[in-house]
Amino acid sequence: MAAARSRKMFLHLIVLLIPVVTAACKKDVLNMCMDAKHHKTEPGPEGNLYGQCTPWKDNACCTTNTSSEAHKNESYLYNFNWNHCGAMSEKCLKHFIQDTCFYECSPNLGPWINETDTSWRKERITDVPLCQEDCDQWWDDCKNDQTCKENWHKGWDWTTGTNQCPKGTQCRPFTEVFPTPSDMCEKIWSNSYKYTTYKRKSNKCMQLWFDKGQNPNPPVTKHYAIQMGLIDGASSVQLMISAILGIPLLVLLLNLETF
Repeated sequence: MAAARSRKMFLHLIVLLIPVVTAACKKDVLNMCMDAKHHKTEPGPEGNLYGQCTPWKDNACCTTNTSSEAHKNESYLYNFNWNHCGAMSEKCLKHFIQDTCFYECSPNLGPWINETDTSWRKERITDVPLCQEDCDQWWDDCKNDQTCKENWHKGWDWTTGTNQCPKGTQCRPFTEVFPTPSDMCEKIWSNSYKYTTYKRKSNKCMQLWFDKGQNPNPPVTKHYAIQMGLIDGASSVQLMISAILGIPLLVLLLNLETF
């Protein structure tokens, strides 16, 4: 009698928790947009994405207008001035536009999205594993350009309304500020990216950009989501209920099967 009563109470608790847990699981880590300044709430088709943002048109977190602004030197997106140490070369600028499109448009960054506390976004990405070719080519195409800072997220002089080099700094070649591709990819946006030695088609690194056609990044997102324990063979609801109750998943599953 006592055992039966306990099982009924256990089941009742599970039933009460399911709506709460389901609400918490609404965002699909494999296909989601971060809570940031210009991102859409949910990813979806955008048939008219502009220029280098076009590859994401079938499923994007950016709007057509955002994709257009991403190609301007001082767009309204962030008022960021790429030419803070003289005109940035076209081959270098190409990579920063691709980087912007990837950040604004990609719906496949879920495993690396974390909460942050800034005036312009509530979430950010950290340690997104980039393919070696992407970082190496980016660094190589920018090696003759100049900058005055290694962290472009903070520390600028914004008194003119756009970022200018702060007092006490001087413009230097990229290769002096960032001696290696790893330095540039990991430091320039406060560890948003992680340099890897994985190659494209390995399904273990994210491509900043791809030719029009099938997005190569979803399998990579799934690989890391499984590795990080964000998705599993068990349902996300079961996993979260197990965590809330503080009991092993196996015990939860065995108990559920006895009802």
